[in-house]
Amino acid sequence: MTAYAIYPSLRGKTVLLTGGASGIGEEIVRAFAAQGARIGFVDFDAERSAALVEELGGEGVEIMHEGADLRDIAALKASFANLIETLGAPSVLVNNAARDDRHAWQDVTPEYYDERIATNLRHMFFATQAVAPAMIEAGQGGSIINMGSNSWWEATGGMPVYTTAKAGVHGMTRSFARDLGGYRIRVNTVVPGWIMTERQKELWVTEEALQRHLENQCLPDPIAPHYVARMVLFLASEDAGACTASNFMVEAGSI
Repeated sequence: MTAYAIYPSLRGKTVLLTGGASGIGEEIVRAFAAQGARIGFVDFDAERSAALVEELGGEGVEIMHEGADLRDIAALKASFANLIETLGAPSVLVNNAARDDRHAWQDVTPEYYDERIATNLRHMFFATQAVAPAMIEAGQGGSIINMGSNSWWEATGGMPVYTTAKAGVHGMTRSFARDLGGYRIRVNTVVPGWIMTERQKELWVTEEALQRHLENQCLPDPIAPHYVARMVLFLASEDAGACTASNFMVEAGSI
């Protein structure tokens, strides 16, 4: 087994994130658990969330789940308030949740457009708005990590509202980095390539599509979700204490 880094600065810290029940989010939860952090996550999948909490809680991890539809901002804010009340002031927020559903530009209605933005961008803004005051009050700085995507850099087609939202994540990151930097809160974007999650394998990975994609990467191997989680850990830790307003790529050189 590969021996990955341990970050002493993460032990005992409260980490909050969205979309922690599956995929990249689950890998991030497990990675922080291995660091000895306290973890609270918001996810609408009650069954998978409960299973993850039971598993890790049984191993001695302090972990809590709140169920909410992230498109409902009032519910999102209430969930984070509950997590903070129970787990304490957060040191880390990971805005991870998103859905890269495919859609043709010709079929997009204003209603669908608004729903996709709400699913992939808007909740990140309001999660930051909900969590940053507790970081500021604690006076210990913090790290906010937003999940971007290299899909728009690659000019990927077939999901134009998703790529629009993900491009917006980068502007949001840099603005919050400036506004929160005076409180020593760092804000960065992690930029995954095509990550081989369970969802991707079930819906879109075919032998032909994967081979075509790998030919465009500098590294020849498919990217596993844990590589994204390792980057998130680094940015959350004090090892990245001078890193903010930046993009951190986990895409095997596929741009």
